[in-house]
Amino acid sequence: MTGISLEALDAVPWDRLESALPQHPVQEVPRALRRLALAGWAATEEDCYPLFFCLAAGNGRVSSAATAALPYVVGLAADPGMGARVTLVELLECLFREAATAEPHLVDEEWPAAWRRHRGAVRALLADPDPEVRRAAIPVAGGVAPLLERWRAEADPTVRLPVLLALGVAAAEAADAATEGSAAGVAEHGGARVKDGAARVEDGAEPVEEARAVLAGVLRDGGPVMKVAAMHAWACLDPDVPVRQADLLVEILTDTDVRPQFEAVWWVPGVEDAFSREDVVSWTGSLFDHAPKTAASFVVRLAEAADRIGDTDLCRAALDEAWRLLVLRPSAAPALLPVAGGLLANPDDAVRLKAANLLAMLGRRAAVYADRLATLVDDPGEDGVTFIEGTVGDYARWALARIGDMRALPGLVEQLYEPYREHYSRSYCNGDPRLPDIDDVLVPLRAHADVLLPALREVMRHHAAHNGGHGPLTGAFLRVLEAWGQDALPALPEVVRLLDDTRGSLSAADVLAAMGPAAACAEPALRGCTILDHPANHWKVAWAAWRIGGDAPSALRLIGNAVLHEEGPFYGPVYLLAGFGPSAAPYADRVRHIMENTEGRHRMQAAVTLWSITGEPEPSTSVLEDFVLPIATATTATGPSVTRCGP
Repeated sequence: MTGISLEALDAVPWDRLESALPQHPVQEVPRALRRLALAGWAATEEDCYPLFFCLAAGNGRVSSAATAALPYVVGLAADPGMGARVTLVELLECLFREAATAEPHLVDEEWPAAWRRHRGAVRALLADPDPEVRRAAIPVAGGVAPLLERWRAEADPTVRLPVLLALGVAAAEAADAATEGSAAGVAEHGGARVKDGAARVEDGAEPVEEARAVLAGVLRDGGPVMKVAAMHAWACLDPDVPVRQADLLVEILTDTDVRPQFEAVWWVPGVEDAFSREDVVSWTGSLFDHAPKTAASFVVRLAEAADRIGDTDLCRAALDEAWRLLVLRPSAAPALLPVAGGLLANPDDAVRLKAANLLAMLGRRAAVYADRLATLVDDPGEDGVTFIEGTVGDYARWALARIGDMRALPGLVEQLYEPYREHYSRSYCNGDPRLPDIDDVLVPLRAHADVLLPALREVMRHHAAHNGGHGPLTGAFLRVLEAWGQDALPALPEVVRLLDDTRGSLSAADVLAAMGPAAACAEPALRGCTILDHPANHWKVAWAAWRIGGDAPSALRLIGNAVLHEEGPFYGPVYLLAGFGPSAAPYADRVRHIMENTEGRHRMQAAVTLWSITGEPEPSTSVLEDFVLPIATATTATGPSVTRCGP
């Protein structure tokens, strides 16, 4: 049994304490602590899970049970006979972080004093004989001074490196606190914020300057991997240091002899495995988020060097970073275009796939590489490393489609539908490249509708037959046909069939409206569709029937009266009035009233409708600017300015 007193544990009035999560009773805490104490070396990470649920649930509060359990968690974490020490230290870190970010009234009032009592024991974990424990304890060091002390004493590079990274973060926080003239007293109060902001600043100017000196010394005299870590740490204090040292970063990251050293020493708390060089490349790229030219140059130089020396893993990593950069900064496109084009001939399947994906994202800019892409449309190569969906050929065909090259068309619809042919099947990670949705590819190809429609109609029929008339792709198919408008008229039979299905009839009505008078023969089916059980659907059907040649005055009257008499929050089908233009003038005052008294999309729809009725840009333009300008400001070509100081 490990060294905590079970008698003292049993004497705690647990029934009067609160768990962080009501669905996990507080009685789970003493049971888990007892089980850990009795298990000793045999204790596992799973044995600690009840403690996380009850004490550190990530819900922005520190409960009274956490305060009561703190001495026992510290005692178990400090006991060399405990098998789950690292997990228990991670629990302490979770509690520390929870207290630092929670609103003061959600932190148990006795927590700060409890943390002060045990702060010495917590910091002693930084000097534990076990390097994994020392590493796990870095986030609870509580300031620059303890980290400097650990740095001076630490000999294990797998601990020195994360200490160095944490030193940069802590020094930046201390410098910011000193600049602001107040501090939250995180170290002093167990992470808990102090209401009056008058807590003592533990790390003054002297420790911060000493931290700067340490970072400068490592950057000057350290080994290659430690120099990279020092630049990451420096970035927290001065984001321009990595920019000035970009040449050194490229030199180290492209040195094949250095590559194994990353995985040998680059460990960070809370991550089970060491970082590979490729992981560090991804992390390093974000250091240049505030410097667009350097960011693009960094990726280009990495890719060119990797291709030149045949470093496949670095090629993949550089292309991943190029994709991230292009998503954040479209202005990087000219620099990245030749990189992606040059790597289409790489012998590695994953490299070719990622290069083709980049060119697809670049759209018409990639036309210069259309001939190379055309040779890859049947390339079966896949990314067997990160398991990005699709083949090289899939991405090459997509790139040709975005360029507008006719060589993309043969087999395009079949290729897009294939993952869904027998069942709904997509597999991708939100943070990785992926194949586009069917409508993303086909909507822009209206000029080639005559070529694509036979195959599209066939897959629509197949999809309907295998999904009871309406399947997960039906909406995508209809969006394509709506965008193609009158050019999609040959698919009228497939659209009319969907009018009998409540799941697709409204979207089918939109398609008919887009087809216009050429679809007039579908008016009887439209007026008899199975969605007329709700008044709003009558408005939509009347509008669509007018668009394909029906009675305009009666449709306008029906929709206009609904707008006049429907009250908030929806105010009726305002957006349907837009198509009537000046004919809807009798309803202009009501539309203006809705625009002035609603928020969100209803206000935006009213602004567009008012403009279409009056023909006057104002006041609609000013209203629309309220929606458009914040989006434009947030997604300018310069992208966000963020320096990531942690893994």
